[in-house]
Amino acid sequence: MFYGWWMVAAGAGAQAVIGVLFNQAFSTYAAVLRHDFGWSRSELSAAFAMARVESGLLGPAEGWLLDRFGPRKVMVFGLTLLGLGLIAFSFINSLLFFYLSYFLMAIGATLGGFLAITVALVSWFSRHRAKALSITQIGFATGGLLIPITVGAIEQFGWRPTAFVSGFIIWSLGIPLAMLMRHRPDLYGETPDGLPVTAASEPGGGGHHSRHAVAVDGSEDFTARQALRTSGFWFISLGHASALLVVSAVMVHVVLHLTEGLGYSLGSASRVIALMTGMQIVGQISGGILGDRFDKRIIATVCMALHCIALLTLAFATNMGMVIAFAVMHGWAWGTRGPLMQAMRADYFGTSNFGKIMGLSSMIVTIGNTTGPLLAGIVADRTGNYEVGFTVLAIGALVGSLFFLAAKKPAPPERPAPPASMAAAS
Repeated sequence: MFYGWWMVAAGAGAQAVIGVLFNQAFSTYAAVLRHDFGWSRSELSAAFAMARVESGLLGPAEGWLLDRFGPRKVMVFGLTLLGLGLIAFSFINSLLFFYLSYFLMAIGATLGGFLAITVALVSWFSRHRAKALSITQIGFATGGLLIPITVGAIEQFGWRPTAFVSGFIIWSLGIPLAMLMRHRPDLYGETPDGLPVTAASEPGGGGHHSRHAVAVDGSEDFTARQALRTSGFWFISLGHASALLVVSAVMVHVVLHLTEGLGYSLGSASRVIALMTGMQIVGQISGGILGDRFDKRIIATVCMALHCIALLTLAFATNMGMVIAFAVMHGWAWGTRGPLMQAMRADYFGTSNFGKIMGLSSMIVTIGNTTGPLLAGIVADRTGNYEVGFTVLAIGALVGSLFFLAAKKPAPPERPAPPASMAAAS
């Protein structure tokens, strides 16, 4: 079997481990920390926002590291930091110590997870790029499905022992999976998708997929500087940032809203997250299939509209039926849209400098990732509920749909003409 698919499986496994023990678990930890320490929603949101700023600022450096050293070394280092951060988190006794430990965890998760896996896979796939990225992100969604296990451990043993043991699980499961990742396929005598050399050298891998991708031989790849000069780079980045206004706010505040605002138990809230994550998996499967066949811009636009409707439904929910409707819509939209963000960038700009381009884009995306939970938390602290904050963020998602509509694929960059002597020899 083509080795790229083994990397897909390893990436999915790594994202599942990170998701269930850190990313998807944060909303639950936020609820118990608020109960134990009495910290406000704004103070808890600040940790998430600070980590997103770190991720955005770290993005260009991480992109350079990934293009220079490959995903394996970067992931192993990051997962080592994440494990240390979780162990440190289990000993916190002040807000400052919480911020420091969360900052360490966030750096580790950033270096050990999503971007590193994405940079690896976009080089190994062209024809099946959207499917490969979608399958890998199913791992992150699976982490959400497994959240009831984390919640059960917190309720049974306490959040400190759960966090402490989680650090060792990250090391024992995540690092071996990271060791399976490889850099560019040509370094191992492979071609994208495992195609014969003649087929792989055709733009887009040949067939009806050619309209989706640049030439896989690198002849049409953009440098980071060239990508920055295109409107497509900015519109994709702004659209992605708008989507994360909603996604990040939900990750941080959904459990607090369900338990404090709507009066549901922690167990019921975890089941809502599990449903949302199940729909995310459905979306990732359908998004991978649709993204390789149809215009990714239109799919992303539809998903943004669903993000808007879903968050408004949650904001004004008065019964479990409305909460379930939110979980279904938001989960499907998140799962379908998520993998397409990276696939669009690779289609538009190529893979030779993908790490640098994605790293620069993350600085813009971070605006949404940071603003969403902070705005929702501050407004909720002032008004006593999430209605106003969630409504503002929903409108932001609707605006984001316009950015995706405007994100047209740029023409390939111009290359310097070869010297006359070379042209004559050719």
